[in-house]
Amino acid sequence: MNYNANSAGRQPLGRKPKRVSDVNSMGYNPYDQPLQPPQNLYPNLDNNSFQQGFGNAQTFTSTPNVPQPQSFNYNQAPYPQVNPMAPATPNLGVLTQPVVQDMALQYGQQLAGAGKTMLKKEVERYIPVSKLKYYFAVDTKYVLSKLLLLFFPFTHKDWSVKYEQDGPVQPRFEINAPDLYIPTMAYTTYVLVAGLVLGMQERFSPEQIGILASSALAWCIVELAVYSCTLYIIQVETSLRTLDLLAYSGYKFVGIILSASISIIAGSTGYYCTLLYTSFALAFFLIRSLKVQVLAEPAQESSYYGGQQNTLGHKRRVYFLLFLAGVQPVLSWWLSYHLMPLAEKTVVQTTV
Repeated sequence: MNYNANSAGRQPLGRKPKRVSDVNSMGYNPYDQPLQPPQNLYPNLDNNSFQQGFGNAQTFTSTPNVPQPQSFNYNQAPYPQVNPMAPATPNLGVLTQPVVQDMALQYGQQLAGAGKTMLKKEVERYIPVSKLKYYFAVDTKYVLSKLLLLFFPFTHKDWSVKYEQDGPVQPRFEINAPDLYIPTMAYTTYVLVAGLVLGMQERFSPEQIGILASSALAWCIVELAVYSCTLYIIQVETSLRTLDLLAYSGYKFVGIILSASISIIAGSTGYYCTLLYTSFALAFFLIRSLKVQVLAEPAQESSYYGGQQNTLGHKRRVYFLLFLAGVQPVLSWWLSYHLMPLAEKTVVQTTV
């Protein structure tokens, strides 16, 4: 039982104690008290308006400054918009790391190196690129000396080719070594000079230049095939390679260029005289250059066969050498005869 805390001491006997919760006995009725307005919890709200609205049950004359809820806009959502039809974007966070990029770069370089090596091996199977570098290792001094040797081979004494441990010395260090630079440039110059000669005779046409270039290239291929087949049929083993034969057979374009150029000035007489001299010089050059490589017999062949067989093998080598040197003047005339003026041809035909 609770007692009034304000009472001091013990209550007198015979009087019933009053409860604190019994408000009527204490003379206090909360419903009889006037209604007091609450404190102004909203600073922006007017007290008069609050009292009037609270007492008379009327609407507020002024509304408090309370933020109003906004409508939800799907186009301005706080989260990024996702298009269900767009493709998924991969997460490239790991790939942007420097370590991963370095590893990918090294791996790519290794793949590129392996692919380059495989491509080089495949090309080497059909085109001997490493061997072609030897035939194009020339300089200006070698080219000038070789051209003088082709026009004046009668004064040259030493025709031997020097060798190293890996093979013959490069052409720029050895004038007697065959090269493909002079034949290649001579073939290109031959086509240009032929176009110039035909143009001065008013017979030039693009089709004619194409025919000249293709026919000259075809004759070179046929000539090389004939030489290779001849060596195989007569069973002659030499140190000559296919590219060596191509180089020696391509030197005839140098004489053709000189003969066609002189025919512009001196006509057919100058052409035939120049062609005769250049053909003879080329034949002499080929015999002296190929004599060491073609006529040299292998040690096994000379020791195994008898004297009669050795003599037959030597004759076959001599025949092949003479055949190679004799074909060059004929092909030189065949590739340049059509460049003579037509007027002189008709004069020759009518006189006959």
